[in-house]
Amino acid sequence: MTRYHHPETVALVLAAGQGKRMNSDLAKVLHPMAGRPLLAHVLDTLERLGVGRTVVVIGHQRERVRAAFDGAPVEWAVQDEQRGTGHAVLCAGPQLAGFAGTLLVVCGDTPLLRAASLHALIEGHRASGAAVTVLSMRLPDPTGYGRIVRLPEGGIDRIVEDRDAAPEVRALDEVNSGIYCFDYPKLAGVLSRLTAENAQGEYYLTDTVALLRADGHRAAVVLAADHRELCGINTADQLAEAEALHRALGAGEA
Repeated sequence: MTRYHHPETVALVLAAGQGKRMNSDLAKVLHPMAGRPLLAHVLDTLERLGVGRTVVVIGHQRERVRAAFDGAPVEWAVQDEQRGTGHAVLCAGPQLAGFAGTLLVVCGDTPLLRAASLHALIEGHRASGAAVTVLSMRLPDPTGYGRIVRLPEGGIDRIVEDRDAAPEVRALDEVNSGIYCFDYPKLAGVLSRLTAENAQGEYYLTDTVALLRADGHRAAVVLAADHRELCGINTADQLAEAEALHRALGAGEA
Protein backbone atom coordinates (compact mmCIF):
# COMPACT_ATOMS: atom_id res chain seq x y z
CA MET A 1 0.00 0.00 0.00
CA THR A 2 1.56 3.27 -1.13
CA ARG A 3 2.07 5.97 1.47
CA TYR A 4 2.74 9.63 0.74
CA HIS A 5 4.30 12.50 2.62
CA HIS A 6 2.60 15.90 2.74
CA PRO A 7 3.44 17.34 6.17
CA GLU A 8 2.98 20.91 4.87
CA THR A 9 -0.70 20.20 4.13
CA VAL A 10 -3.59 20.47 6.58
CA ALA A 11 -6.67 18.40 5.75
CA LEU A 12 -10.08 19.82 6.57
CA VAL A 13 -12.87 17.22 6.59
CA LEU A 14 -16.45 18.47 6.23
CA ALA A 15 -18.53 16.14 8.40
CA ALA A 16 -21.23 18.28 9.99
CA GLY A 17 -24.24 17.26 7.89
CA GLN A 18 -27.30 15.41 9.08
CA GLY A 19 -27.84 13.36 5.93
CA LYS A 20 -31.64 13.63 5.88
CA ARG A 21 -31.96 11.52 2.73
CA MET A 22 -30.46 8.54 4.55
CA ASN A 23 -33.83 8.25 6.36
CA SER A 24 -32.04 7.55 9.62
CA ASP A 25 -31.45 9.32 12.91
CA LEU A 26 -27.75 8.47 12.69
CA ALA A 27 -25.34 11.20 11.57
CA LYS A 28 -24.41 10.50 7.97
CA VAL A 29 -20.66 10.07 8.55
CA LEU A 30 -21.37 7.39 11.17
CA HIS A 31 -23.25 5.11 8.79
CA PRO A 32 -21.18 1.95 8.33
CA MET A 33 -19.58 0.72 5.13
CA ALA A 34 -17.58 -2.53 5.26
CA GLY A 35 -18.15 -2.56 9.02
CA ARG A 36 -16.69 0.89 9.71
CA PRO A 37 -18.12 4.44 9.74
CA LEU A 38 -17.88 6.40 6.50
CA LEU A 39 -15.67 8.95 8.22
CA ALA A 40 -13.21 6.23 9.31
CA HIS A 41 -12.48 5.38 5.67
CA VAL A 42 -11.76 9.04 4.89
CA LEU A 43 -9.47 9.41 7.90
CA ASP A 44 -7.57 6.25 6.87
CA THR A 45 -7.01 7.77 3.42
CA LEU A 46 -5.67 10.99 4.94
CA GLU A 47 -3.34 8.99 7.17
CA ARG A 48 -1.92 7.24 4.07
CA LEU A 49 -1.62 10.63 2.39
CA GLY A 50 0.66 11.79 5.20
CA VAL A 51 -0.86 15.20 5.91
CA GLY A 52 0.52 17.27 8.76
CA ARG A 53 -2.79 17.76 10.58
CA THR A 54 -6.42 16.78 10.14
CA VAL A 55 -9.26 19.02 11.30
CA VAL A 56 -12.81 17.62 11.21
CA VAL A 57 -15.82 19.96 11.13
CA ILE A 58 -18.72 18.38 13.01
CA GLY A 59 -22.24 19.56 13.76
CA HIS A 60 -25.16 17.15 13.78
CA GLN A 61 -24.72 14.64 16.65
CA ARG A 62 -21.26 16.07 17.18
CA GLU A 63 -20.72 14.46 20.59
CA ARG A 64 -21.64 11.08 19.14
CA VAL A 65 -19.18 11.59 16.29
CA ARG A 66 -16.44 12.65 18.72
CA ALA A 67 -17.08 9.59 20.88
CA ALA A 68 -16.87 7.27 17.87
CA PHE A 69 -13.39 8.62 17.13
CA ASP A 70 -12.13 9.06 20.66
CA GLY A 71 -8.33 8.99 20.58
CA ALA A 72 -8.09 9.56 16.82
CA PRO A 73 -5.28 11.99 15.82
CA VAL A 74 -7.66 14.71 14.69
CA GLU A 75 -8.73 18.17 15.81
CA TRP A 76 -12.40 19.13 15.98
CA ALA A 77 -14.20 22.26 14.80
CA VAL A 78 -17.92 22.82 15.37
CA GLN A 79 -20.50 24.09 12.90
CA ASP A 80 -23.55 24.60 15.10
CA GLU A 81 -25.84 25.53 12.24
CA GLN A 82 -25.33 23.97 8.82
CA ARG A 83 -25.20 27.00 6.53
CA GLY A 84 -23.13 25.60 3.70
CA THR A 85 -19.60 24.47 2.91
CA GLY A 86 -18.14 27.97 2.96
CA HIS A 87 -19.59 28.51 6.42
CA ALA A 88 -18.10 25.17 7.53
CA VAL A 89 -14.61 26.35 6.57
CA LEU A 90 -15.19 29.62 8.43
CA CYS A 91 -16.07 27.58 11.52
CA ALA A 92 -12.60 26.01 11.39
CA GLY A 93 -10.95 29.44 11.49
CA PRO A 94 -9.70 29.10 15.10
CA GLN A 95 -8.00 25.78 14.35
CA LEU A 96 -6.37 27.26 11.24
CA ALA A 97 -5.20 30.51 12.81
CA GLY A 98 -1.64 31.28 11.72
CA PHE A 99 -1.56 28.49 9.14
CA ALA A 100 0.04 29.59 5.85
CA GLY A 101 0.29 26.39 3.81
CA THR A 102 -1.94 24.23 1.63
CA LEU A 103 -5.42 23.44 2.89
CA LEU A 104 -6.92 20.23 1.48
CA VAL A 105 -10.72 20.20 1.82
CA VAL A 106 -12.44 16.81 1.60
CA CYS A 107 -15.88 15.45 2.42
CA GLY A 108 -16.53 13.03 5.24
CA ASP A 109 -18.97 10.95 3.20
CA THR A 110 -16.60 9.76 0.43
CA PRO A 111 -15.42 6.37 1.71
CA LEU A 112 -13.96 5.21 -1.63
CA LEU A 113 -11.60 8.16 -1.93
CA ARG A 114 -8.00 7.06 -2.62
CA ALA A 115 -4.82 8.63 -1.30
CA ALA A 116 -3.33 8.44 -4.80
CA SER A 117 -6.00 10.81 -6.13
CA LEU A 118 -5.42 13.32 -3.34
CA HIS A 119 -1.66 13.09 -3.88
CA ALA A 120 -2.18 13.92 -7.57
CA LEU A 121 -4.36 16.88 -6.59
CA ILE A 122 -1.78 18.27 -4.18
CA GLU A 123 1.03 17.81 -6.71
CA GLY A 124 -1.05 19.46 -9.43
CA HIS A 125 -1.87 22.35 -7.12
CA ARG A 126 1.77 22.84 -6.24
CA ALA A 127 2.87 22.74 -9.89
CA SER A 128 0.20 25.20 -11.05
CA GLY A 129 0.92 27.92 -8.51
CA ALA A 130 -2.85 28.47 -8.30
CA ALA A 131 -4.68 29.86 -5.29
CA VAL A 132 -7.20 27.04 -5.60
CA THR A 133 -7.18 23.73 -7.43
CA VAL A 134 -10.41 21.76 -7.77
CA LEU A 135 -10.60 18.00 -8.13
CA SER A 136 -13.18 17.46 -10.86
CA MET A 137 -14.88 14.45 -12.39
CA ARG A 138 -16.95 13.67 -15.46
CA LEU A 139 -20.29 12.01 -14.78
CA PRO A 140 -22.67 10.15 -17.09
CA ASP A 141 -25.47 12.05 -15.30
CA PRO A 142 -24.21 15.26 -13.68
CA THR A 143 -27.61 16.25 -12.26
CA GLY A 144 -27.30 17.81 -8.83
CA TYR A 145 -23.59 18.64 -9.06
CA GLY A 146 -21.92 22.01 -9.51
CA ARG A 147 -20.63 22.40 -13.07
CA ILE A 148 -17.04 23.34 -13.90
CA VAL A 149 -16.96 26.23 -16.36
CA ARG A 150 -13.48 26.25 -17.87
CA LEU A 151 -11.45 29.04 -19.45
CA PRO A 152 -10.17 28.53 -23.01
CA GLU A 153 -6.68 27.76 -21.69
CA GLY A 154 -8.02 25.07 -19.38
CA GLY A 155 -8.21 26.74 -15.97
CA ILE A 156 -11.48 27.35 -14.14
CA ASP A 157 -13.59 30.41 -14.75
CA ARG A 158 -16.21 29.54 -12.15
CA ILE A 159 -18.26 26.75 -10.58
CA VAL A 160 -22.03 26.98 -10.91
CA GLU A 161 -24.31 24.99 -8.64
CA ASP A 162 -26.91 22.87 -10.40
CA ARG A 163 -29.89 24.83 -9.10
CA ASP A 164 -28.35 28.12 -10.19
CA ALA A 165 -27.13 26.95 -13.62
CA ALA A 166 -28.44 28.17 -16.96
CA PRO A 167 -29.34 25.40 -19.45
CA GLU A 168 -26.07 25.70 -21.39
CA VAL A 169 -24.09 25.31 -18.16
CA ARG A 170 -26.26 22.45 -16.95
CA ALA A 171 -25.39 20.62 -20.18
CA LEU A 172 -21.72 20.37 -19.08
CA ASP A 173 -20.64 16.98 -17.70
CA GLU A 174 -17.49 18.02 -15.79
CA VAL A 175 -18.47 18.65 -12.19
CA ASN A 176 -17.03 19.66 -8.87
CA SER A 177 -16.23 16.76 -6.54
CA GLY A 178 -16.26 19.01 -3.48
CA ILE A 179 -12.54 18.35 -2.94
CA TYR A 180 -10.08 21.26 -3.18
CA CYS A 181 -6.57 22.46 -2.48
CA PHE A 182 -6.29 26.09 -1.38
CA ASP A 183 -3.49 28.47 -0.60
CA TYR A 184 -5.01 29.04 2.83
CA PRO A 185 -4.03 32.70 3.40
CA LYS A 186 -5.58 33.60 0.04
CA LEU A 187 -8.72 31.62 0.86
CA ALA A 188 -9.02 33.27 4.27
CA GLY A 189 -8.90 36.62 2.50
CA VAL A 190 -12.11 35.96 0.57
CA LEU A 191 -14.20 33.80 2.93
CA SER A 192 -15.72 36.85 4.62
CA ARG A 193 -17.02 38.03 1.22
CA LEU A 194 -19.20 34.98 0.63
CA THR A 195 -22.94 35.61 0.43
CA ALA A 196 -25.97 33.33 0.61
CA GLU A 197 -27.68 34.84 -2.43
CA ASN A 198 -28.46 31.57 -4.17
CA ALA A 199 -31.24 28.99 -4.50
CA GLN A 200 -30.18 27.15 -1.35
CA GLY A 201 -29.58 30.22 0.81
CA GLU A 202 -26.17 28.83 1.80
CA TYR A 203 -22.57 30.03 1.82
CA TYR A 204 -20.95 27.98 -0.93
CA LEU A 205 -17.23 27.22 -0.81
CA THR A 206 -17.47 26.99 -4.61
CA ASP A 207 -18.06 30.76 -4.76
CA THR A 208 -14.51 31.35 -3.49
CA VAL A 209 -13.23 30.34 -6.95
CA ALA A 210 -14.78 33.41 -8.58
CA LEU A 211 -13.75 35.62 -5.65
CA LEU A 212 -10.13 34.48 -5.87
CA ARG A 213 -10.13 35.04 -9.63
CA ALA A 214 -11.57 38.51 -9.11
CA ASP A 215 -8.57 39.22 -6.88
CA GLY A 216 -6.25 38.25 -9.73
CA HIS A 217 -5.42 34.72 -8.60
CA ARG A 218 -5.44 31.59 -10.75
CA ALA A 219 -7.88 28.70 -10.32
CA ALA A 220 -6.73 25.30 -11.60
CA VAL A 221 -8.38 21.92 -12.01
CA VAL A 222 -7.26 18.29 -11.81
CA LEU A 223 -9.58 15.79 -13.47
CA ALA A 224 -9.93 12.51 -11.57
CA ALA A 225 -9.43 9.28 -13.49
CA ASP A 226 -12.40 7.46 -11.91
CA HIS A 227 -15.44 9.40 -10.75
CA ARG A 228 -16.73 6.48 -8.68
CA GLU A 229 -14.30 7.06 -5.84
CA LEU A 230 -15.34 10.71 -5.45
CA CYS A 231 -19.11 10.36 -5.21
CA GLY A 232 -20.52 11.14 -1.79
CA ILE A 233 -23.08 9.02 0.03
CA ASN A 234 -26.47 10.70 0.32
CA THR A 235 -28.95 7.80 0.33
CA ALA A 236 -29.15 4.23 1.57
CA ASP A 237 -29.05 3.00 -2.03
CA GLN A 238 -25.82 4.92 -2.68
CA LEU A 239 -24.35 3.42 0.49
CA ALA A 240 -25.19 -0.08 -0.75
CA GLU A 241 -23.65 0.70 -4.14
CA ALA A 242 -20.48 2.01 -2.48
CA GLU A 243 -20.17 -1.11 -0.35
CA ALA A 244 -20.50 -3.33 -3.42
CA LEU A 245 -17.89 -1.27 -5.28
CA HIS A 246 -15.58 -1.39 -2.25
CA ARG A 247 -15.72 -5.20 -2.36
CA ALA A 248 -15.24 -5.27 -6.14
CA LEU A 249 -12.23 -2.98 -6.12
CA GLY A 250 -10.66 -4.59 -3.08
CA ALA A 251 -10.25 -3.04 0.35
CA GLY A 252 -7.10 -1.17 1.12
CA GLU A 253 -6.39 0.28 -2.31
CA ALA A 254 -4.05 3.27 -2.28
